[in-house]
Amino acid sequence: MSQPTPPGQMAPHIPADLYQRAQATGQPVVFVINDTTHDTWRKVLIPFAIAGATVAGGWGLVAALCFLMDAAVHTFTVIAGAAGPIGVGGITLKLARSNDH
Repeated sequence: MSQPTPPGQMAPHIPADLYQRAQATGQPVVFVINDTTHDTWRKVLIPFAIAGATVAGGWGLVAALCFLMDAAVHTFTVIAGAAGPIGVGGITLKLARSNDH
C-alpha cells in the first residue's frame, strides 16, 4: 500500500540494508522527523509589523509637515510685521496687523 507524499515534503528514505534487515527480522522501522515549522507567528507578525511601520511613518510625515507649515507661517508673520504695508499703484496691502490699536 503506497501513501501519497504530502506536497512540499520529501518521502523519508532509509538505507537499503536497514530496510532489508527490518523486513527479515520483523523489526519496526521508526522515522523521526524534526518538525521546525514554528513560523506561524512569523506569518502573522510580519504583515502587522509592516502595517505598523507604515502607520508610524505616515504619522511622522504628518508631524513633519505640520512643523514645516508652522515654521513657514511664523516666518511669514515675522517678515510681514517687519515690512509694514506694501503698496503697488495706489493700492496698499497691510500684511499683518499692528500691535497699536
